Amino acid sequence: MNVGILTRWNATCGVSLHAELLAEEFFKMGRNVRIFAPHIHTANRWWHHRIIRDDEDFVIRCYNELRPETMAGGALEEDKVLSEDLDLLIVESYTSIPYSDVEKLVEKVDAVTIAVIHEGGREDIRYSDMSVFDAIVAFDERYIREILYDCVEKVRIIPYPCYPVRKGERRFAEDGMTFFSFGRQPYAEYADFINALEKFNRKYDFVYRVVRSDGLLPFEREWLKQEQRRLRDTEEVYRYLHSSDIHLLPKGNTSKVVVSSTFYQCIGSLIPIVVPDTRHFELLPDHKPAVVYHDVADLTKKLELLIEDDAFRNRIVEAAREFVEEFRSDKIAKRFIELYKSLSG
Repeated sequence: MNVGILTRWNATCGVSLHAELLAEEFFKMGRNVRIFAPHIHTANRWWHHRIIRDDEDFVIRCYNELRPETMAGGALEEDKVLSEDLDLLIVESYTSIPYSDVEKLVEKVDAVTIAVIHEGGREDIRYSDMSVFDAIVAFDERYIREILYDCVEKVRIIPYPCYPVRKGERRFAEDGMTFFSFGRQPYAEYADFINALEKFNRKYDFVYRVVRSDGLLPFEREWLKQEQRRLRDTEEVYRYLHSSDIHLLPKGNTSKVVVSSTFYQCIGSLIPIVVPDTRHFELLPDHKPAVVYHDVADLTKKLELLIEDDAFRNRIVEAAREFVEEFRSDKIAKRFIELYKSLSG
């Protein structure tokens, strides 16, 4: 079986991570995989996209993304896709993909086609006719209710995949308390964490380690230790997580339908994750696999509980383990193969 995925790749974004997790599992199943990725100089126009690794030999860079200023200028070298003998083409659909050219490609390709919707609003999807795809995958029912309401019959829900469980050996706070954040979220999204930890300064001995790829935070505290570097893969992320005690995950409010790819990437470390009460996490199960806070006062109280109450912390970790077991990447990849088989007859 030959699988093609049209997607961002080796990049710092949730689109790329989704494709990477699927592709890894497809390879394990013995499938042949081709990645059709954007030319780097066009993808790097977008602030949240940065290349973090060299491409593998199965990656073909063959399209230009739309310009962020005008949402124009995209192009796709369709012959590079059509020349591959594909059985399945997965299109990771996102805001800067060259919609018109992708739609033309899908009409021509002799393969089952599945669109995975990363766009957070109906107005962000610029296909003239979504019915060109054999199926449309949404991560949860919000996408159907708020975005894909006019093509419900084509939609299948397949959740975002989790990186599998990989627990570290370090005991909680065995060599001092370490909080950890990484990425390139806007500065303001770290303010809650800084303000809450400020209250702990006299009560606990701790370090807040922040790894930023694009500029350090404009905060100076004795306990704030910052590095400017880009973590190259999940293995490197997990090394940092496993040398930490609590993962502080910054996310801002939005009206869009969103999931946090960082959450799905990191939850398998079984390091407790603390997140704000935003749309990224609104569908977490009642048995929460993360600590969700509402404001700085609530964050301060819950961090103290997480530090001092072993039973509470262990419940969070166990819920995280159960969450990963339900949504781990091998199970999600099998659901794509099952969908392909149902569509191909």
